[in-house]
Amino acid sequence: MRLIQTLKNIFRIEDLRQRILYTLGIIMLYRLGAFVTLPGIDPNQLQLLKEQTSQGIMGLLDMFSGGAFSQASIFALGIMPYISASIVIQLLGIVFPHFQKLQREGESGRRKMNQYTRYLTVAILLLQGPSYLVNLTNTLPASAFILGGTFFKVSSVIILTAGTMFVMWLGERITDKGIGNGISLIIMIGIIARLPQAFIFEWGTRVNGQGGLVALLLELVIFAAVVLVTILLVQGTRRIPVQYARRIVGNKQYGGVRQYIPLKVNAAGVMPIIFAQAIMMLPIILVNYGSGESMSGFAAAFTNMYGFWYSMITALLIIAFTYFYTAITINPVQMAEDMKKNGGFIPGVKPGRKTVEFLDTIMSRITLPGSMFLAAIAILPAIAVNFGVSDVFAQFYGGTSLLILVGVVLDTLQQIESHLLMRHYDGLMKSGRIKGRAGSVSAM
Repeated sequence: MRLIQTLKNIFRIEDLRQRILYTLGIIMLYRLGAFVTLPGIDPNQLQLLKEQTSQGIMGLLDMFSGGAFSQASIFALGIMPYISASIVIQLLGIVFPHFQKLQREGESGRRKMNQYTRYLTVAILLLQGPSYLVNLTNTLPASAFILGGTFFKVSSVIILTAGTMFVMWLGERITDKGIGNGISLIIMIGIIARLPQAFIFEWGTRVNGQGGLVALLLELVIFAAVVLVTILLVQGTRRIPVQYARRIVGNKQYGGVRQYIPLKVNAAGVMPIIFAQAIMMLPIILVNYGSGESMSGFAAAFTNMYGFWYSMITALLIIAFTYFYTAITINPVQMAEDMKKNGGFIPGVKPGRKTVEFLDTIMSRITLPGSMFLAAIAILPAIAVNFGVSDVFAQFYGGTSLLILVGVVLDTLQQIESHLLMRHYDGLMKSGRIKGRAGSVSAM
């Protein structure tokens, strides 16, 4: 009953209703584009490409593109080139003073950084486009190519580049005129698109004798527990008390109350795991999307996403990126200055440098377990595979997919709840408020 009333309240608010419908329309457009095959390729002869992307790291690439990779679609390269470009630009902000200056310039600096990110995205696409075409040539039979030659290659690279830039534009439209974070929603929709197929495959595997329905039920119970732990990780906070001094101006009293600063255990959100996955995908891209079976040594070890070395390096990268992204997201110096300006102080801690050191110490302590939990969730698919879960379903058993699903859903619900509360309607929950994640893809 409460759910029905909440849905009615949502559609009573004209602005919120229009934003939701606009978002759904953009998502439908994106999903349709994922099935538009590149001109010059026979869509009826893509079976070998679909088999290549059914599991492993190639399956991860296909999942991030919403299945467009295996469809040889105009959106085949997905949104990952933009993520990679964003990583590079943010790292440049640590090394080069020019980018550091832009980061401090507010909105104008952010626009300039976004412009650099788009330029770098185009450069990455112009490199990945030919690599993707080489993979198509090596995978598909010659009869699958209706067109050929230089014209086909050049036009396909241009179309693939334009496709990813168009997907970026769709994400920005959702952020501006829709509900939720556009880029994050597009990634989430791509992940959800493969979830029913993965569940049906796992169901068929268990029903046909490999463990039976009991094993499937056990998998679902564990999956639900992992989802719950992920939600707790995303929403977990450590509250720091701040006492505001009493001030009397005229006949009015200011301050004299105690408030709390909520410091998130996972302030970086899903960004560290996306950063790490983008870097770990470089070997497969550099070898033209070659299959792990045809490689050996270093290349094979770092293209097997369920192997020991891949999992270990990914976990270490996630821990490192969690500290990195938390450091650029939360500024203890700025927090200490804001408290001092407003007459606030942390009980037992001197204002100024001591407050900065205290906040920095607290963030370091709560970031360590947060980063380790994040790394553990990221490598859960590899653990699940070793315990007999199919490769297809294991991708949703943890890792990037689960964190993105939980984080984006919470963010979107938080925005909807804010619209409801602003219009004096009940929120989505009976008590408390939904807490979103601090980091988002578009924050890059």
